[in-house]
Amino acid sequence: MSKKIYVHVADDHKIVIEGIIAVINTDDDIEVVDYSLTGTQVTKWFDNRKNKADVLVLDINIPELDGFEVVKHLRKKVNKPKIIIVSSYNDIRIVEEMLKLGCSGYITKNNAGAHIINAIKAVVQGEQYFSSDVQKDMLQKYVNKKEVPHGDAPESYLMETLTDREIEVLRLITQEYNTPEIADKLNVSVSTIETHRKSLLKKLKVKNAVGLAMYAIKYKII
Repeated sequence: MSKKIYVHVADDHKIVIEGIIAVINTDDDIEVVDYSLTGTQVTKWFDNRKNKADVLVLDINIPELDGFEVVKHLRKKVNKPKIIIVSSYNDIRIVEEMLKLGCSGYITKNNAGAHIINAIKAVVQGEQYFSSDVQKDMLQKYVNKKEVPHGDAPESYLMETLTDREIEVLRLITQEYNTPEIADKLNVSVSTIETHRKSLLKKLKVKNAVGLAMYAIKYKII
């Protein structure tokens, strides 16, 4: 490569970040410029005009602002980075959604070490890149026209703990309504919706709206 590629890494687990950085550091053409542990840190880092990265390596299930929210924020920027998703979720529908939002690559975490360098170099050249397991699922769906598994998601019994109102709130969250909008739609107070949201996160054992969306998709809530 004739030009150094600068990469920012974002994940809520420091050990994952360190692993990705260790792999990237084996290639002289790529340099990591800082990292973030939350979605808010990512957006603030890129909003600072002094900071610049060609590629963002991003986990979907990141706190404060999830991966979807981070991508939506960054795609409004003039000099937006290429984005590679590195996630434990291998649901093909999540892959499709991230591509629609403008991401250039998607790698599952168990394959990150084998693919991250090639992915970074591919996306800066304007290509899309997927880890081998994601490629296989996409081939099955789009070339062989076969149904593919929906990927990893939490156990179905957790859904059975939800009340009818919680399921209703879950559906609206997944449809991207915010808390005040849901409160207005259901004719209840904002604090009531906040209570339902906290209950959903606790019952389903997820950290943010991405985890809730995964349940909603898997169990056909939407």
